[in-house]
Amino acid sequence: MVTLTREACEEYAQEVQKLSTKLMELIALSLGLPENRFNGFFKDQTSSIRFNHYPSCPIPHLALGVGQHKDIGVLTVLAQDDVGGLQVRRKIDGEWISVKPTPDAYIVNVGQIMQVWSNDKYESVEHRVMVNSEKERFSIPFFLTPAHYTMVKPLEELTDDQNPAKYRACNWGKFFITRKGSNFRKLNVENIQFYHFRVSNMKKRGGVHRKITHLTVSTSLSFLSLKIMVLYIIMKSLLAFIF
Repeated sequence: MVTLTREACEEYAQEVQKLSTKLMELIALSLGLPENRFNGFFKDQTSSIRFNHYPSCPIPHLALGVGQHKDIGVLTVLAQDDVGGLQVRRKIDGEWISVKPTPDAYIVNVGQIMQVWSNDKYESVEHRVMVNSEKERFSIPFFLTPAHYTMVKPLEELTDDQNPAKYRACNWGKFFITRKGSNFRKLNVENIQFYHFRVSNMKKRGGVHRKITHLTVSTSLSFLSLKIMVLYIIMKSLLAFIF
């Protein structure tokens, strides 16, 4: 068993942060923007890292690893072992597709905030984690998120009269607190989602969202790669801290 020290975890987090910064620069260039376009959003970032353990289960289809969801942040940089279990929902038919682990590589997901910033040029997709019937699974996701005071909305450079903003502005800190505060409550309404703030949804279902308009509506986050855009980056030096 590998023992992770506080120092090792902190160093790993710092290195993954550097990787995330470089990825954001590449995404900016892919959108025709200056490579430092997103830097200002992360001056007081609220990013986090998590250590996941999925015990084995002899009847895996009856066990919940992580339920289907879309990441709400900007990017998720995932380190995982070779057990597997991550699945992505294919958009064209709704089928769940297993993502085979690649040795010494990361899986990078674009979160929903990027979907909003890019005005849907990057799209978030659903994913989930299934447990293994014989082996336990470990993973370490790093969630890149902006400063709490960030107003998340489509970038002005990516909108015009022919391509208007598809989301209204939303305060990230208020959105996050509202979402986390309702995650474990038994409510009669769906937990707050970024797609609630699409301009089309606001027009069609405005009355449904009155209780959360104090968030200053907007966004929908993203998940890198076109459909999941699963981006693999070889980072053996960083993974040495974990596995």
